[in-house]
Formats: sequence, structure tokens, C-alpha cells
Amino acid sequence: MVSDFFYPNMGGVEAHIYHLSQRLVRSGHKVVIITHNYGRRVGIRYLTSGVKVYHLPHWLVVDQVSLPTLYSFFPLFRYIVLREQIDVVHGHAAFSAMCHEAIMHAQTMGIPTVFTDHSLFGFENASSVLTNKLLKFTLSDVGHVICVSHTSKENTVLRGALDPHTVSVIPNAVVAADFRPDVSARRPGRITVVIASRLVYRKGVDLMVAVIPTICAAYPYVDFLIAGDGVKRVDLERMSEKHGLQDRVELLGSVAHAGVRDVLVRGHIFLNTSLTEAFCIAIVEAACCGLLVVSTKVGGVPEVLPDTMILFAEPEKNALVASLKQAIHIIETRPPDPLRFHEEIRMMYDWSDVAERTTTVYDMVMAAPPVPLVERFQRYSECGAYAGILAVMIVAADYLFWLLLKKLVPRAGIDVAPGMDHAQFLQVCGEDGESCADDSIMRGPGELEPA
Repeated sequence: MVSDFFYPNMGGVEAHIYHLSQRLVRSGHKVVIITHNYGRRVGIRYLTSGVKVYHLPHWLVVDQVSLPTLYSFFPLFRYIVLREQIDVVHGHAAFSAMCHEAIMHAQTMGIPTVFTDHSLFGFENASSVLTNKLLKFTLSDVGHVICVSHTSKENTVLRGALDPHTVSVIPNAVVAADFRPDVSARRPGRITVVIASRLVYRKGVDLMVAVIPTICAAYPYVDFLIAGDGVKRVDLERMSEKHGLQDRVELLGSVAHAGVRDVLVRGHIFLNTSLTEAFCIAIVEAACCGLLVVSTKVGGVPEVLPDTMILFAEPEKNALVASLKQAIHIIETRPPDPLRFHEEIRMMYDWSDVAERTTTVYDMVMAAPPVPLVERFQRYSECGAYAGILAVMIVAADYLFWLLLKKLVPRAGIDVAPGMDHAQFLQVCGEDGESCADDSIMRGPGELEPA
């Protein structure tokens, strides 16, 4: 698994890689995660399941995205791949520079590749155009593509000009046992609306600012509980002060993943105001805790939950206010059974199922014959009249650099890392793995020294 986004950073991509890797290890596979350093978290670390994580020293550009290097990442990447005897390289997230570079280098080395797209992008602004061009470059020569929703698949096929048969849909999932309902945590006589998201423009913070005062004015017994942080938090603070809602709008700030459930169970309704989403795992976690969901009808969100669990609204103030009022009426007259919601989510979304379907994709790309260099050049040349020429030059240089690395650092001189399956890891490190592992982001405070 290769991505710039992994723990201790928090988000949907990070959670997806974490849980998928754990399930693959428990199924008997070996999983190695390559990401960049997070502060002093540099070097090799183990998670409690036995997943091995390489935190490589890298310069960052913005929002945990590493500086694109094209070739300087290749020597270390090749060393890790050969040392760990990797069979498949699986990159995650279109915004991850490390992911794109790893897929290119792996294809040069003849290693099968898979890419999972976790986001939706437009086609009109400069950021989307540049990202789509980069995605077209990477997806021109990748074994298979996975998307987390059918809407995401349509978006990725259009952006990358792909054959739809080379793209599969495998959704996210949730560990239902970590999101059990607890109605005793709710305030008696009050209705609490929970929001849990990064407080950035894409998450619809401007809609939150517009909707919350209107609902609070109409319903004196409705409170808002907001978990998350970001550059738009100041807008919520100003709104709260302007309307005198400090005692009814609670801003919790950033909440660790282990504490999300404790926040969700305090609420009756979960509000999602995102302007774009490929899947939105947050609404699944909320429904698993027994909350009725109100969400903007964007991206892949309509595919995620049954109609009994969610009310939709267009990403506009009046529509969201109307849907929230309808949800409040439901809570007052015929509140849903939280345990029924929990059981339905447990049956619908399971990481073991995601891991099994992902393994099928791995088997498929491993069975495919290697792509000859000439055919790779042909694929990259289709990136555009000028971009195609540049892409071919980049890949040709990458191939020559690989030949040089094989001369300078022969494979015979690279030690093979000793293997350790899940059972062996537990035998060495104990049943909880705490004596060896670095799951501090999931288990609570604490930091291990770099290996």
C-alpha cells in the first residue's frame, strides 16, 4: 500500500488503508505500507496486526502531500519492494504524489499495480484540470482501478478516459463493533444534531453557518455538536458569537478516531453538508451508532444508505433547513430504533468483504502478462499531443534509471526481510501486540521510538 495519507493523519483514505491492511493480514497475506514521515515518526513501525509501515523522510508541499520527485524516490522504493518481496503495489488517492510515483516505478519493474480513487473531481477549474491530467498519466499504465462508489467510477472513467471494464467498485466499510449505539449518552429533553468533518470549504461549512442559526431559532430545544477542525472553524465561531449560541453550539475541535463514537452517540441526528463526496464513511459510522442522517445529495452519497436511514437535500440552505425540520419531526414522533440501524449497517458494510473483493482484483492483475515497454510508450503517448511526448520521455528515463539501479545495487545484494504472518506476530508480541506495535493513534496516547 502506498499513499501520502496514513495515520497519525486522520481521514477516510487513512482509515481505508488501515482497516483493509489489517483484514488482508488476517487472511494470510503480507502487507507493507509506504508513506512519508509524520514529525518524528520516521523509520519502520509495526501495527498491532503485524502490518509493517515505512515512514520515509520526505519534504511536504501542502496538506500532508509530499513533494513530487519523479526519480529520487525510486532507489528507496525499489529497495523496499525487493527487500519485502512485494507482489502487488496498491496506490491510494489521486492527490498523493507518492502514490503516482510508486505506480510508475512498479510498472517499470514489472510489478502489477492497482489504484484506488477516493475522491470526485470536476473538469472546469485549474486544480481539477491539473489533477485529471496527472491521473490520466498514471492510469494510462495501471493494472486495475478501484472506486468506492458507482458515481466515483463514472467520474474516474471520464477523467482518465478509461475502459469501464478495467474499473471495479468496492465500497468502504465500517467496524460495526466500534460504533455501537448508546442512547443513555443523549441529553434528556433535548435533540442534538451532530456534525463530524474537517472544517474546510469542500465540507460545506458555509452551509453549516447558514443553517444552524435558522434551526436554533425555530427549535429552542435543538443543540448542535460539531467535531472537527480546519481553516473554516473561525466562521462557525463567529456565527455562534453573532447569534448568541455559545451554549447551544459546542465546538469540540479535532477528535481522535477512537473518540468519534463517543461523540456520535450523544446525538439524535447527523448532519452532512459536503459539497462533493465519493462515498462519505462518516454517514455510515453515524447510522451505525443509531443516528438519523440528513445529507446533501452529492456524489456517491445516495448510494450509501437505505432511505429509512437518511434524508437528502440539495446543497442549499432552504433545502437543508427543510430536511432538518423533517428529521426533527421524525425524532419527535417516530424515532428510529438505533439497534436496528446498527445491525443493518453491520450486515451491509464489512471490511472482510472488502478485503476479499480486493484480493480478487490482486489475483487478476497478477495473472495478467507483463506489459512490454513499447506498449507502455504507446499508452502514455495517448495523454495528449504534447503531454504524451513528455510522458513517454519521463517513462523512458525511468526505465533507464531502473537499469542503472540494477547495476549499482544488484538484487543479490539486498537482504530479504524475514517474513512474519499474523499468528507469528501475536506469538512474538503478545495477544494485543502492544509490546511491538505502534497503534498509538488507535489505542490512545503514546509514541514509540523509530525502529
